[in-house]
Amino acid sequence: MTESQLAELARRVDVLEAEANIRRIQAQYMFLCDTPCPVFPPIDDAERIERIVDLYTEDAVWEGVGEYYDGQFGRAEGKDEIRAHFNRFWAVDQEPKLLLNAHYLTSEQINVDGDEATGLWIHMQPWLFSDGTALLRSSRLNNAFRRSDGEWKITRTRTENVFVAPLPKNFAEAFPSSSVLLK
Repeated sequence: MTESQLAELARRVDVLEAEANIRRIQAQYMFLCDTPCPVFPPIDDAERIERIVDLYTEDAVWEGVGEYYDGQFGRAEGKDEIRAHFNRFWAVDQEPKLLLNAHYLTSEQINVDGDEATGLWIHMQPWLFSDGTALLRSSRLNNAFRRSDGEWKITRTRTENVFVAPLPKNFAEAFPSSSVLLK
């Protein structure tokens, strides 16, 4: 192999490794956002939020965009505002309580350009609440990532509503109160 062929091969391997790392970061984010939280040993919401925030850069932005999500989610800039966003989401006094929320990612598109990358996904998630109400939510994600000191982090989470559909009351008969998947 020539030096230029080796350099091209190294560049291609770097892109593939970057894509794999970005895929894992996005999946870890969704995993941590699931309810019940599937981390083992179990962690409380404060620890869950810190693990989510650790996936972001200091200057990161988390935002809901579009006609439905602008008012519902707004925009959080920096780790402190992102932490506050998730603290509101998992507020202790929230009624009805969120019993189940699971994220399903699809239609992945990751584009790497050196130490910067973007990722597009569509996701679906069922939500079950303690009062028996439930809904199915879908949104598009347009996220950005940056590699610093060899580690990829999220620089932007941007979510846009595709649809929210109410589900029949008490439609799910069996769901876990806690996760033992990783036990």
